[in-house]
Amino acid sequence: MESIAFIAEQKIVQAMKERDLTASKWKNKPLPLDDDRLVPDDLKMAYKLLKNSGYLPPEIEERKEVQKLEDLIAATEDEHERVRQMKKLNVLLMKVEARRSFTSNIASQQDYYQKVVERISVKSKVPGK
Repeated sequence: MESIAFIAEQKIVQAMKERDLTASKWKNKPLPLDDDRLVPDDLKMAYKLLKNSGYLPPEIEERKEVQKLEDLIAATEDEHERVRQMKKLNVLLMKVEARRSFTSNIASQQDYYQKVVERISVKSKVPGK
């Protein structure tokens, strides 16, 4: 055990000499905290372990997917592509709702959905119109 402590001490000294330990952007500033307010208390430790090992819970992966689709919808110029992405978003939201025992905030935002629908004006592909 002493050999590990010796090696760690040598690495710290070497890093200090090479200025790797100077983090001026964090000096006198609080470290960013994880936002785990929505995680039940009995699952916080397990989620933290999974996060540190690089695994994301399915809920977080779904939230990232929803955000990605929303960003894609907002950035898409082609109206038909936007409608297609909105259908994907709708299916994803239905999957999220089916897995939950309570209504999510995403699906209950009817005003947001209405604004997105209003922005879309699908043009008719009928010749002569």
